[in-house]
Amino acid sequence: MSRLLTIAYLATILLFASCSEQVVEKEKEATFSVTSPIQTDTTIYKEYVAQIHSANHIELRSQEKGYLQKIFVDEGQYVKKGQLMFKLMPAIYEAEVSKAKAELNFAEIEYKNTKGLADNNVVSASELAMTKAKLDKAKAELQLAQAHLDFTEIRAPFDGIMDKFHTRLGSLIDEGELLTSLSDNSKMWVYFNVAESEYLDFIQKVKSKDKQKVMLQMANKELFPSSGYVETIEADFNNETGNIAFRAAFQNPKGILRHGETGNIVMPVQLKNAIIIPQKSTFDVLDKKYVYIVDEKGVITSKEITIAQEIPHLYIVASGLKSTDKILLEGLGKVKNNEKINFKFVSLEKELAGIKNIHAE
Repeated sequence: MSRLLTIAYLATILLFASCSEQVVEKEKEATFSVTSPIQTDTTIYKEYVAQIHSANHIELRSQEKGYLQKIFVDEGQYVKKGQLMFKLMPAIYEAEVSKAKAELNFAEIEYKNTKGLADNNVVSASELAMTKAKLDKAKAELQLAQAHLDFTEIRAPFDGIMDKFHTRLGSLIDEGELLTSLSDNSKMWVYFNVAESEYLDFIQKVKSKDKQKVMLQMANKELFPSSGYVETIEADFNNETGNIAFRAAFQNPKGILRHGETGNIVMPVQLKNAIIIPQKSTFDVLDKKYVYIVDEKGVITSKEITIAQEIPHLYIVASGLKSTDKILLEGLGKVKNNEKINFKFVSLEKELAGIKNIHAE
C-alpha cells in the first residue's frame, strides 16, 4: 500500500512538472503585437479655466446724500437705458433750485436796470460789467442746484440686468454709496491665463489680422452654442505664475451667460506632423513615460518619451520617437528590458479604427 502511494505521488509530480514545462514553453512561444507611430497633421483642443464677465458691468452709486424715497425696480430685473431706478428725497434740493431761481430773477432785473442807465451814460461800463457777472453767477448757481436735484433720480445708463440691492427703502444714503450693479450681458468677455510657452506658440502661429476662434465649455460641461474669438492679450506676464491673461469675446443674444460665471475655454491647436501612439503602449517609471522599442531581431529596449498632449486613448509625443520606430503595442507587463520576443506587426490605423468603433457603440 505504501509503495502504491509513493508511485502515485511521483506520478503527480511528473504530471505537474510536465504541465509547467508546457506553460513555460507556450509563454516563450507567445507572439506580441508591434506597431509604428502615426505621423500626421492633427488638431488638439487645449482647455483653460476661465472667468466670464459682462463687457459692460458697472456699479450704480448715489451722487447725492439723502433718504432713499422710492425704488422703481427689482433685483434681477431687465431695465432700459434712461429708466428711473431709484429716487432720493428731493425736498432740500428742490428748495435750493427755488432759491437759485429767485436769485437769478433778481440778477436779471438788476442787470436790465443797470444796462438802461449805462445806455444813457448814467453809470459806467465797469458797473454794467459787474452786474452782468452777477447775472452769470446766478445762472451758474441755478444750473448747479438743478444738477443736484437731478442727481436725486438714479436712472439706468444703458440696457442691462440689475444685481441685488445694497440698500433698502428709507435708508439714509451717503454720497457715493453703492446701490446696485448693472450688467449689459449682450456681449461677454471671457478671461483665461496662458503659460508663457503656449503664448509664444500662439503669437508665432496666429497672424496679426486673424482672430483665434475658441469655444466655451460652461459649468455644466456643455459647449456654449456660439464660438468666440480672442480679442486681446494683456501687456504683462504674472511673475508669480508665469502666465499671461487672454480675453475672448462671445456674443450672448439669449442671455445664457451672466457676469461672474466660470467655465473653460477650449482652444483648437493645429499640429503639423504629430507623432501619435496608443496610451496602452506606454508605461510609467516614477513620473516619466516609457515605451518598448523593438528592433529587427525582436529585442525590446525601453526608451523614455515626452508627451505633448493627452487625448482619449492616445498620446501625442513631443520627443523620443520617430515614425519609423517599432514599439510594443500591448503585453508590456509580460516582458522585460533587453528580452527577445516573437512579434507580428499591426497597423496602428486599424487599431485606431477599433477604438473609434468602440466609441461609436
